[in-house]
Amino acid sequence: MSDLIQPKDEEALAAAVAEANAAQTPVEVCGAGTKRHIGRPLQTATRLTTEKLKGVTLYEPSEMVLSARAGTPVTYIEKTLAKHNQQLAFEPVDLGPMLGEKAGLGTIGGVFAANLSGSRRIQVGAARDHLLGVRAVSGRGEIFKSGGRVMKNVTGVDLSRGIAGSWGTLAVMSEVTMKVLPKAQAIRTLLFIGLTDQVAVDAMCAALGTPFEVSGTVHLHGDFASRLVDSEHLRRPSPVTALRLENFDTSLAYRTGQLAESLTAFGTTIELDDGASHDFWEGMRTLAFLQDSQDPVWRISTAPTQGARLVAALSKRLDCRAAYDWSGGLIWLQCAPSSDAGATEVRRVVAEMGGHATLIRADAALRSSIDVFQPLNPGVAALTAKLKTSFDPAGILNPGRMYRGV
Repeated sequence: MSDLIQPKDEEALAAAVAEANAAQTPVEVCGAGTKRHIGRPLQTATRLTTEKLKGVTLYEPSEMVLSARAGTPVTYIEKTLAKHNQQLAFEPVDLGPMLGEKAGLGTIGGVFAANLSGSRRIQVGAARDHLLGVRAVSGRGEIFKSGGRVMKNVTGVDLSRGIAGSWGTLAVMSEVTMKVLPKAQAIRTLLFIGLTDQVAVDAMCAALGTPFEVSGTVHLHGDFASRLVDSEHLRRPSPVTALRLENFDTSLAYRTGQLAESLTAFGTTIELDDGASHDFWEGMRTLAFLQDSQDPVWRISTAPTQGARLVAALSKRLDCRAAYDWSGGLIWLQCAPSSDAGATEVRRVVAEMGGHATLIRADAALRSSIDVFQPLNPGVAALTAKLKTSFDPAGILNPGRMYRGV
């Protein structure tokens, strides 16, 4: 087989996978390749990319449903939706820039394969919650589909949700169908300066408990904050807590004022206008605060109430900085280089406090020597292995990327 396979349609994709299956040839599956360096390094001689599978195949703005081939760039889909004042509401994070790639290259198939969700997840749910259906090719080279074009199409097993977040280890997606939502007319952001981590988490959780429809809650350690907030508001590196509101322009002034008033116990706020808010949240989406370094980065999900305690415990043993999203439920932790990228401490603390940790950025040698994704308990590991065997009996699709032997 060729060392690079670029099928131009679903039939060619199925034929390529079937050939690899017959020859039992391991294949690296990717879209544009912006996330190739996440996960355990692959030992494959062939790379299969869906980059040539491009285009929107269905878009019904009135029904808020869109279908696109897996290799379609996310930026193209966003531009198409913007013409009708709609958006991918789950706000997919662009991991490319923090991994040394250019921004805006990621594909929609890659978004769902990694289940990438941004700050708006606290309001609208994860990427997989917006996935209505998929067409895909199994490790046998067989074309199958799951789901449909309406939310109530739930007959049999919902394979779409299982494939989302499987990082190309179960099947190769050829087309995805997703729910889209209206785009907000305007954005405002309230900033608190200098809150401690725990107080910031309390403030973010309190904001979500108000009726003012907060759609983003973020807390950044000082060095991170200075890369996203203009020096006019942040004259020296200080922690920043940001709360986003999105709505019609006419209602935002009232909502923003009421939210600030309801949170006066946490201090005074600074308000960012529409333009500055767009810049700030785009910086969050591209993880701009992590782009000027190649130090190891962990993505840790936990209960929001545990976020500050978890980082405090890690800070006692590790030289690290944190950015909290989802009111503390998602932590981006950058650590100083070490022999294991802080894995020993991260795994210990996460096991104690609950959650999942994935090593998002590290060199290949490190990623091959430690668990990159959260280790599975025996029961889940056995189920995962059975699922892999069902979809990909020869184990040719991204073998070992998530877990050894799977």
